Amino acid sequence: MANHDVLSPLPGTFYRRPSPDAAPFVNEGDAVKVGDIVGLVEVMKTFNEVHADASGTVVRILVDNEAPVEAGQALMAIQG
Repeated sequence: MANHDVLSPLPGTFYRRPSPDAAPFVNEGDAVKVGDIVGLVEVMKTFNEVHADASGTVVRILVDNEAPVEAGQALMAIQG
């Protein structure tokens, strides 16, 4: 099966966790459904949720926590 990339909706900073002491939204190997929150992109102190737009298994996380990202950049791959 082909992988589906989850893309950053905006340029900013990617966060894998809702807060520094919380568990990541998803890890490699986790199952996700369309609409699940898989990360956050912070732009000018505003946190924007990143949602899975495909159902399946997270097979690869492509961006480190707190890394800068561009709009349209692949954040993770889902195999469905």
